[in-house]
Amino acid sequence: MKVTVPHMGNLYIAIEALIYEMGHDPIIPPPCSKKTLDLGTKYSPESVCLPMKLNIGNFLEAVELGAEVIIMAGGNGPCRLGYYAPVQMAILEELGQSVEMIVLEPPKGNLRHLISQLSRLFAKKGFRSFIKGCQIAWEKLKAVEELERAAFWVRPREKRKGEVGRQLHLALNNLRTAALLKDIKRVKNEQIAEILSLAELNIEPLKIGIVGEIYTVLEPFVNLKLEERLGNLGVEVERTIWLEDWVKKHLFLASLNLYNGSDLVKKTEGYLRGFVGGHGLESVAVTIMFAEKNIDGVIHILPFTCMPEIVAQSVLPNVSRDYDLPVMSLVVDEHTGEAGFQTRLEAFVDLLERKQREKTNEKKSVSWC
Repeated sequence: MKVTVPHMGNLYIAIEALIYEMGHDPIIPPPCSKKTLDLGTKYSPESVCLPMKLNIGNFLEAVELGAEVIIMAGGNGPCRLGYYAPVQMAILEELGQSVEMIVLEPPKGNLRHLISQLSRLFAKKGFRSFIKGCQIAWEKLKAVEELERAAFWVRPREKRKGEVGRQLHLALNNLRTAALLKDIKRVKNEQIAEILSLAELNIEPLKIGIVGEIYTVLEPFVNLKLEERLGNLGVEVERTIWLEDWVKKHLFLASLNLYNGSDLVKKTEGYLRGFVGGHGLESVAVTIMFAEKNIDGVIHILPFTCMPEIVAQSVLPNVSRDYDLPVMSLVVDEHTGEAGFQTRLEAFVDLLERKQREKTNEKKSVSWC
């Protein structure tokens, strides 16, 4: 079978390996682009959130390349993700696309339920192929995110502008072609060393945390390469959503009833009463954690009409006031322009630099007293 998945950052590198090890042909759609967005916008309901529109665009581009099966995530709670799959299938059927969709619903305390949903895929080569594929995919996922962490740290310190982006692109391509566990680890270690060698070590940049809806945080086309833009402005990025951590908590620990997000609920006492869907709870909780770490500022990014993040957006001004932490919310949709986006980032960074200078001057004044 020819199997595809929608894009979400660099997740495709791990999923591609899993599909291949189970004996199928992975069909990875082209990277998200204006063409992808135009396709999705044309055939999706106008008021639906941006991630679904791009998913539709990804699927149509993948079908053009011969995809026969789509793997799509399900969901529950106030987030509309749980409704994506049936609506997407209806759209594809209306367009005359003959394609099957396998929807992976949350395990809800039952890991066997998740595995059973994938049984259609590993039936060809057996369960062992699934286990081997999971091992390789897991190592690739961890390697991807370690490379990204290294790039976040080095970019505001890089000796020559643009070198980190080029090296990261090369590293991800090399990682994608690595087929054995030992090769994955070798590529990861070699490429991290290459990225770190690009840093000027005597620089202490501003630090900005990024919170928000998972798709807009991870997909660079949607967030207009937010992390790269901040790095080029001399800012070190701390991202809250890492798929390695998400998979551990929400697929494995949650399926064994060992994780329920109670730590986040406790952290947001006085601001939220509990789970609000999607990553709304995490956005508020992690912003508070950032404040406790004395990070310089937080950017909250969300798609237009995202219900859970709108709840978080309404609460974050109170967190900002209570913790004296600058927080800026960025809402993105198909009409978001690069010029206005860049201007807001530059203004926010200027504000943080001024705040940092004021703190430094206050400390100097106190030391003279």
